[in-house]
Amino acid sequence: MKTLSKRTANFTDSVIRRMTRISNKYGAVNLSQGFPDFEPPKVITDRLAEVAGQGPHQYALTWGAQNFREALARKIAHFSGMQTDPDREIVVTCGSTEAMMAAMMAVANPGDKVVIFSPFYENYGADTILSGAEPVYVPLTPPEFTFDADVLEAAFRQGARIMILCNPSNPCGKVFTRHELEIIADLAKKYDAYVITDEVYEHIIYEPNRHIYLSALPGMRERTIVCNSLSKTYSITGWRLGYVIAPPEITDRVKKVHDFLTVGAAAPLMEAAVAGLNFGDDYYKELQDHYTHMKNLFVGGLKNLGFTFTEPQGAYYVLMDVSEFGVKDDVEFCEWLAREVGVGAVPGSSFFREDVNHLIRFHFAKQDETLNKALDNLSRLRQKAAGH
Repeated sequence: MKTLSKRTANFTDSVIRRMTRISNKYGAVNLSQGFPDFEPPKVITDRLAEVAGQGPHQYALTWGAQNFREALARKIAHFSGMQTDPDREIVVTCGSTEAMMAAMMAVANPGDKVVIFSPFYENYGADTILSGAEPVYVPLTPPEFTFDADVLEAAFRQGARIMILCNPSNPCGKVFTRHELEIIADLAKKYDAYVITDEVYEHIIYEPNRHIYLSALPGMRERTIVCNSLSKTYSITGWRLGYVIAPPEITDRVKKVHDFLTVGAAAPLMEAAVAGLNFGDDYYKELQDHYTHMKNLFVGGLKNLGFTFTEPQGAYYVLMDVSEFGVKDDVEFCEWLAREVGVGAVPGSSFFREDVNHLIRFHFAKQDETLNKALDNLSRLRQKAAGH
């Protein structure tokens, strides 16, 4: 048989999605893959029911339905202060996963270096490799997950043309400050680099932190490619509605890549999601309050149980330190945790370039009942570990 692709030879399956399968296998409370167990806003699902009878059911315009892009542009202007041309600067994609891949393929050349903070969402490394580029990892230092500006500049000095920035960050819940974003912006301008931002958790922020749009900083609009989705904000992860926002010359290239990757996002889902894009400020305040409640419940529970963890500033993940259990293989530990303790988590090693095996990631986008069941199961963790 002829050899297969060298680019994908060292790929594994997604560890995050694998842990969902393992959780399901053992009937564990799944706090691994980040999706909620509560319903989307009723206004959106009611509109979807209407669309099911009325349509549209055929292809939308390749780069997204007109009313969807216009509603999205209004929302962007409201929260970021930036005016976005819905026809020339927005591409609707099949989730932010495709948005990131399309953005990378639009700007990366084989051999390009791409700066990625570590820890990082596992897709970023894969996107870079699939684009023929080479990742250059810069560590974020816990517990605040700050970065060393000199180390970051050294990465750019290697010739990096692109940086990927997740803000708020998955998996560590880091929300970058204005000062930190200004350092990144200054380096991007100094070394003439693009910054691809993943901002899917923009509305899941915990006081007193604030989400600042990198593209809104001076001189960054023309070199920032925003990747985002509706998945987290409206609790519709299965709808796979994402988007790219970029200057027209970049968007034009993204449109072509997107066209050949997926043709277009689902027409009926875009039509229904417009209802969500038109929500007022009250919705986003309620969303923040809801996630703050879930964070306080779960993180407070971990604290009461005496576990060590990093307090998230945004997103809906928490990294817990499992050093006390003498963990040498965190993948094996997470499989044991699902099987014997009844809680699904993601091994931290899947997010770090560094040799990290003492952290696991939980997500808390769950109903109170689910989180309390997980905490009840975790209350027996030490007892189970002692007998292991």
